[in-house]
Amino acid sequence: MKNHIAIYITNNDDKLQLIERIRSGMTFEDLKHLKHALFSEITLNKFIEEEMIHGHFDVLTETKNSLLHSSEGERKKALLNHIIAQKPDYIIADNVFGNLDVEKQAAIQKTLTDLSSSTRIIQITNRKEEILPFIETTYKLQDAALVVFNRTETASTNEAINFVEALPQPYRPISEHINPLVKFNKVSVSYQERGILNGITWEIKRGEFWQLLGANGSGKSTMLSMIYGDNPKAYGQDITLFGVKKGSGESVWDIKRNIGYFSSEMLRGFKRLDSIGNMVVSGFFDTVGLYKTPTNEQIKITEQWLHVLHMYDIRKQSFLDLSKGHQRLVLIARAMVKHPPLLILDEPTNGLDDFDAKLFSELINKIAKETDTAILYVSHRKEAGLNPSFIYQLTPNPTGSTGKQVNI
Repeated sequence: MKNHIAIYITNNDDKLQLIERIRSGMTFEDLKHLKHALFSEITLNKFIEEEMIHGHFDVLTETKNSLLHSSEGERKKALLNHIIAQKPDYIIADNVFGNLDVEKQAAIQKTLTDLSSSTRIIQITNRKEEILPFIETTYKLQDAALVVFNRTETASTNEAINFVEALPQPYRPISEHINPLVKFNKVSVSYQERGILNGITWEIKRGEFWQLLGANGSGKSTMLSMIYGDNPKAYGQDITLFGVKKGSGESVWDIKRNIGYFSSEMLRGFKRLDSIGNMVVSGFFDTVGLYKTPTNEQIKITEQWLHVLHMYDIRKQSFLDLSKGHQRLVLIARAMVKHPPLLILDEPTNGLDDFDAKLFSELINKIAKETDTAILYVSHRKEAGLNPSFIYQLTPNPTGSTGKQVNI
């Protein structure tokens, strides 16, 4: 009988070191010298980097696409199939459900459940609710050692941050005359005769808090790229962004000035040694990392945000030395320093542990309550404590996804 194990970690734990200890047989002696595989975004990122550098594809999706140009669901399925074909003795399964919709989660879970009868599974997760149902024993890390973890207990974490200070006043006030901020009118998009969107009509008004829902591949990323300004498919469509009809002469940078943007993918490959303070102030210039000299006014607003985050005293420390959760807080402040009319959050809690996800939700709720910034939150996950006012649901169809507002 296979002894399947889950290790419940926090973002303060050294996951890379844990994986290396498992691979080497230091954590579980009986795994030493056995053939293993790592089912993880770490592996996906390595394959994608190889694609970008060398132009050849070691892993292909079912539709023969590269990983780089595939959805997260297609990537994970392709990687898992690739791993199964190698016939490892055990699989380290890390962040199994990150960025996957409910249907893809169920498919991955079924594949791993079927595989568990022949292959040992060592799961690493930072969400209790994602522990696989066939797992027999769960551990947590305590002083770099594994101790049995009761799933009903709460993992030890840092003390919670209370965001008590008021948010800074707008750098440039949002014009009350621009409303709605975003308007789609019967927008349809296709790629090589494959329908992506079909007749999308939707408005985002000043100060509203929306969640955009839809299965992997339903067109959420396409819609975001049309709003964010870098998708040519937006031209020729009836789309109005911040009071300007799309295609009437505005530049991509005209649009980006009105948007604060955060994605869990933003730091893929990011290695610059910027300080925490420089990362926040870089939001005024729509760069990740500081390349220009900020004004005194911009520095003052940045310092106010650092006080809100309780990071003013460590503002000169390296951004990369922060935990993943605290990096997200800094990047949200970076997105908000210019007090944009619209804040886009694209799968913002992917990879966060239970504690840091709660921290993130508290900050977003504060932004929704204290500012006139509209929030567009894109995620498959319903975060406890994060409560959008409206939901826009995309439903896939052969001719492209349709959309409608649904009741919460």
